Amino acid sequence: MRNALLFILMLLSACDQQPTLERLGGPTMGSSYSIQYVRNPGGPAPDQVREAVETILHGIDAYYSTYRDDSVVSRFNQLPANQCLTIPQDMLELVTFGQHLADVSEGAFDLSVEPLLNLWGFGPQARQEQVPDPQALALARQRVGYRHLHIDGERLCKDVALELDFNSIAAGHAVDLIAERLRAMGIDSFVAEATGELQAAGRKPDGSPWRIALELPREDRQIARQVIAIDGLSVSTSGDYRNYFEDNGRRYSHIFDARLGRPVAHGLAAVTVLDRSALIADGYSTLLLILGPERGWDFAVAHGIAAVLVTRVEGGFVSRSTPGFQRVLKGG
Repeated sequence: MRNALLFILMLLSACDQQPTLERLGGPTMGSSYSIQYVRNPGGPAPDQVREAVETILHGIDAYYSTYRDDSVVSRFNQLPANQCLTIPQDMLELVTFGQHLADVSEGAFDLSVEPLLNLWGFGPQARQEQVPDPQALALARQRVGYRHLHIDGERLCKDVALELDFNSIAAGHAVDLIAERLRAMGIDSFVAEATGELQAAGRKPDGSPWRIALELPREDRQIARQVIAIDGLSVSTSGDYRNYFEDNGRRYSHIFDARLGRPVAHGLAAVTVLDRSALIADGYSTLLLILGPERGWDFAVAHGIAAVLVTRVEGGFVSRSTPGFQRVLKGG
């Protein structure tokens, strides 16, 4: 009897030492976040992970939310022309990356699109979704342009009364910060996701890989087009099907070409990018979507970007993967 009891206690103890899969999530940035991670014996409990993750997300909101008057970006946006604001190093790094994307896309990607977003009905100060009056559009375009923005030490300065919008890269940046924090807590197997941007590392408790479903856009819903196994990679998908309106039979999405002052008007519906950095994947998925099916494809191939481009055609969609995408999936 004693031996049997000892055996049962040993068995229960062994079970307690097995890794477990933990899940948590909540609202963030007008959408949601979710974390799955493998908790090893003695590893951090979900409440500890939740506190660490939400501290990061609250910081992102305090820096980059244009829906908060007291955020850093809102305080910068409220400044008149020829003014500067001392900003955190975190924001300086994101501005630098955004300016790089603007440079390589010849101004198609631009962090200063906020006046256009508001005018067309997609921004925090928008009244309604509408095609704007040409005169109003011309006035708004005078306040847009990445060359009117520059960094002076720890200060961010503007030559005109431009307004910034970081929605194209802030979520990817948040995922990178969360992944870094998870690793610092001793968690090396996880999927961290915020507003659809995600990063995965390691494996599940049973040793199987994390599998991510890539979206295929449809007019009524999104469905899984391809399921891929990833480890140490981030995935970002940008699409024109998530936020748009129609006017006189034409479709206007929230994806803007800053050079033209209006939503893109080509057939590229969605772009997925893989990269080790969620920030880089987030930024380039938006940039390629802005450039369109031909220029986006050429840019992705020329720069070795691992991407899938999904284009509208009569009767449905056609997708094609860059050589970089195939190489990454094969572990190259």
